[in-house]
This record gives sequence, structure tokens and C-alpha cells, in this order.
Amino acid sequence: MRRRSPPAEEDRAAFRAAVADAQPLTWDRVHHEPPLPPAIPRYSQLDDAAVLREAIDGADLLDLQLDGGDQAAWARPGLQRSVLRDLRRGRWVVQGKLDLHGMNRDQARRAVAEFLHDCHRRGLRCVRVVHGKGIGSPGREPVLKKLVLGWLSQRQEVLAFCQARTMDGGAGAALVLLAAPR
Repeated sequence: MRRRSPPAEEDRAAFRAAVADAQPLTWDRVHHEPPLPPAIPRYSQLDDAAVLREAIDGADLLDLQLDGGDQAAWARPGLQRSVLRDLRRGRWVVQGKLDLHGMNRDQARRAVAEFLHDCHRRGLRCVRVVHGKGIGSPGREPVLKKLVLGWLSQRQEVLAFCQARTMDGGAGAALVLLAAPR
């Protein structure tokens, strides 16, 4: 490679004379990176789709026994039938009550879980959950009733439940028998 010699002094003077009236450019802009695209919650979408599929195609939450009429009753497998019969007849003293009126399904689910956990921790054995009869619901259908009964059957601390007697709320409430604390 050949080395270039520096420009002669007269070339430098000619260049300076040619650009004497030029003003330097000022750069007043800042380069910003374009914003990142919004995150796509793929796993949340997959979870939501799985829940929807399970709700539509999955097994029923609860297999209710309709002994003695159309009153819903459930007992954990292996529990004596006499326990459920005693619960239905009101032989257990109700020690706590939860009223779900005015709650949406998310609030009700959280309230039921917290209530049952607290009652079990405190050693309460029989409680009443008032879910309502659905008189104020669209179509006058009890929205929370089936949900609550399904939630109760999924809780480990619940041994059995049945529809409350008329004086305790009837079709708008469930009596729940809880396991003894360990």
C-alpha cells in the first residue's frame, strides 16, 4: 500500500476559502428505538382455553345425590349415610354462617374458600352457606347455587353438605359438615 502525503498548504487554503461562509450543521434530534410490541400472554391464553374446554367438555363438578326429593346432598365417599341424614334433619348445631348475597362469582369463590378455611382452623364442624335462591338473577335462576355446591365438593375440609331446612334458608342455603381439625 502506498502512503498518501498530506495535502499541500495551498490546497488547504483553497479548501478553507471555499467553505468560509458555510455554517456547521447542528444535530438536535435524539434517536429513539421503536417501542417494543406488546407482550402476548400465550400461557395465559392457553390456560384460559383449557379452562373453557374443561368447563364445556369436562365432567360435571358434582354428582349430587337426590335422595328424598329434589334436594341436593353430597357426602364424601366412605362417610356413613347416617351422617348425611343427621345433617339433613338438623341434628348438627350450626356454628357459623356465610351470606353470599350481592357477590359475583369470583368474590363468592374467594369468600367461600376463606370462610371454610377459617371455620376449619377454628374447629367449627357445621356451618351454613347462604347462596340465595336466584330471585334477583336474570331468568330468576340461582347463579351461585350450583357453583357453590361444586366448590364445596372440591374442598378437602368438607365431609358432607345438604340443602338447609326451610327455617335455615331452604333452597337458598346449604348446611356444610366440616372435618375435625388435625
